[in-house]
Amino acid sequence: MSSEHDTLSVGMVGYAFMGVAHSQAWRNAPRFFDLPLHPRMAAVAGRDHAKVIAAASRLGWESTESSWQALVARDDIDLIDVCTPGDTHAEIAIAALEAGKHVLCEKPLANSVEEAEAMVRAAERAAANGVRAMVGFTYRRVPAIALARQLVAEGRIGTIHHVRAQYLQDWIVDPEAPLSWRLERARAGSGALGDIGAHIIDLAQFITGDTIATVTGRLETFVKERPLPAEAHTGLSGTAGTSGRGPVDVDDAAAFLAHFRGGALGVFEATRFANGRKNAIRIEVNGSRGSLAFDFEDMNVLHFFDGSEDVTTAGFRRILVTEPEHPYVAAWWPAGHVIGYEHGFTHQVVDLVTDIARGVDPTPSFADGLQVQRVLAAVEASSLSSAWQDVPA
Repeated sequence: MSSEHDTLSVGMVGYAFMGVAHSQAWRNAPRFFDLPLHPRMAAVAGRDHAKVIAAASRLGWESTESSWQALVARDDIDLIDVCTPGDTHAEIAIAALEAGKHVLCEKPLANSVEEAEAMVRAAERAAANGVRAMVGFTYRRVPAIALARQLVAEGRIGTIHHVRAQYLQDWIVDPEAPLSWRLERARAGSGALGDIGAHIIDLAQFITGDTIATVTGRLETFVKERPLPAEAHTGLSGTAGTSGRGPVDVDDAAAFLAHFRGGALGVFEATRFANGRKNAIRIEVNGSRGSLAFDFEDMNVLHFFDGSEDVTTAGFRRILVTEPEHPYVAAWWPAGHVIGYEHGFTHQVVDLVTDIARGVDPTPSFADGLQVQRVLAAVEASSLSSAWQDVPA
């Protein structure tokens, strides 16, 4: 472990899309926020030697490793940041925790409930020795979402009756879009349900402060076969590629109803086939005293309805969440100067580093990730059985 008490040495596994976002967060967090520990971008690991060296140079990492095992074994690494496909999360995270390293693991936590349960057990054992673990549901750190949670916790919208949540993308609406690891069950665990549906499940539970108890839903795969990537016309996951095409064995879209333990009803939709929608995350919460609405395509705004106002002037209020009094905002720009997608990752680093320094368990915890995993599994089981499924607490 790092010998300097004021430094947190980070090793990251993976350097693609999420690795780039996490790298920027590790760079930016100490430059804009007053952190109790200074993150040191010590090393990045990847299997392709040339590519990982290029990534380290481009993203600002001091050194490289050709395997995650070598990264975990290093004495100068305090924290392992897992930015790999879901099939590797459990193995890497558990090994890191057992080696005494803090862990930040991308969502969804795992590819199955069983893997997630094993990760939670490892995190609980590690916590007894002061080692912390967090799952990366970064949309929680959007200031407007954090404000929504604050308003609900303060009772501003009263008893919650309805939750509506959508995550809409269109990146595979073209049936000739090539097969990627996100469309392979063995690597991704599930499709739209786990990749983007996990986010709105977590947001709904985070904003309401409640958990989902039962679900009924349906999964659908609209395009059952896709072209293999140009660089590999052999099979993916053992599939023969003589035809140049491979099967899609995950869902393209998921829709489900939910009942929360506190009594609220939920309606959820996650799809990669919403033509024209690139990354639309929408959530609305209706309560006995008011309502909240958020749309990621206008991510610096929260819409708030106060049902106690006089009916002649009552209406949804558009709150521009850029004031220094709003969550996270004071460290950035003057009021009205908006922030973007990447800032949630920086806020995640800020909260994680602060909690490690304080000696407290960060949120969302691996247990929170397990709760989401159980909802995902229940939706999938419901789609197969055409029946309501309970979600264990």
